[in-house]
Amino acid sequence: MILKSIETFSNQYVGFVRVTTTEGAQGWGQVSTYHSDITCQILHRQVAPWMLGAMLGQDTTDLDDLLDLVTEREHKFPGSYLRRAIGGVDTAIWDLRGKLAGKPVTSLLGGTPGAIRAYASSMKRDITPADEVKRMQALRDTYGFDAFKVRAGAEVGRNQDEWQGRTEAIIPAMQKGLGDGADLLIDANSCYSPDRAIEIGRMLEDHGFKHFEEPCPYWELEQTKQVTEALDIDVSGGEQDCDLPTWQRMIAMRAVDIVQPDILYLGGICRTLRVCRMAAEAGLPVTPHCANLSMVTLFTMHLLRAIPNAGKYLEFSIEGSDYYPWQEGLFTETPYTITDGHAHVSDAPGWGVEINPEWLEASTYQISEN
Repeated sequence: MILKSIETFSNQYVGFVRVTTTEGAQGWGQVSTYHSDITCQILHRQVAPWMLGAMLGQDTTDLDDLLDLVTEREHKFPGSYLRRAIGGVDTAIWDLRGKLAGKPVTSLLGGTPGAIRAYASSMKRDITPADEVKRMQALRDTYGFDAFKVRAGAEVGRNQDEWQGRTEAIIPAMQKGLGDGADLLIDANSCYSPDRAIEIGRMLEDHGFKHFEEPCPYWELEQTKQVTEALDIDVSGGEQDCDLPTWQRMIAMRAVDIVQPDILYLGGICRTLRVCRMAAEAGLPVTPHCANLSMVTLFTMHLLRAIPNAGKYLEFSIEGSDYYPWQEGLFTETPYTITDGHAHVSDAPGWGVEINPEWLEASTYQISEN
């Protein structure tokens, strides 16, 4: 299976990727959201030349090796943009494989279509605790969610809250408003020093929370490890990390209880599977980060139905056009439905989704060809 071309369709927020083989078969993927126009430029400048050149006369069976080839050839650029770009090609090739096999990607990964328990994931800090609880109650009553994640502190906040007392108010409000039957999660987005994170963690434990995400600056693994060792509540992290040796170190030192790779920040399905295997060997569960309703949540659904150490939930963003206006109109039909608190992976080939032609027409188009 030899690639003939790699095309991108992008705006500032979203970038879709289409690969075409010399036989005319096609697959769709996506680069990571946010500055996707820049990521697509990197894809054509620094990824496509190596992948198309390397694949000339070769097939795409050993995709891991081809992705490594790109990172080796672009060794002077070890940061996130290169990984965000190769994730677009990786996910498009997995769609291509699924369509050729007539199977969903999850089946190619060893899983099966079906349901996945989801947690309702709030992205907002500019919301009062009372209003946050009310919208979570509405989601519970309408869609059957029984797990919910809210925000603590300020994003990378240096121990500051979004406003004084908000965190201390939302923790008991969530317990009181949603009851003992709900799983409660919270995300600090790198806000706290270890001492303050442990203080907040004790409060979370006292109010029945089960999951404390990214309590300390994510790049300070030793700080996060202090919090993990001090608390009984599960500490999670890793969404920002795209470097495999960093993942090896994080897992080996058990800096977290739950690993949270983002498929598109990390560089696609193949590289995420490597992290999943590292975590499995260490006995750690995987609850990936997927904080919007572009294709990344779909990729994550297929992955979770396949890996043996899948965590308890799928992250499912509850934010609509008021928060993410750019995620509207991406698909001809939404691939996301929640029933009884569960999302569902279909048995359609590949990713089982069709990109909206009108969105593609309005995007910026680029192509790299053999």
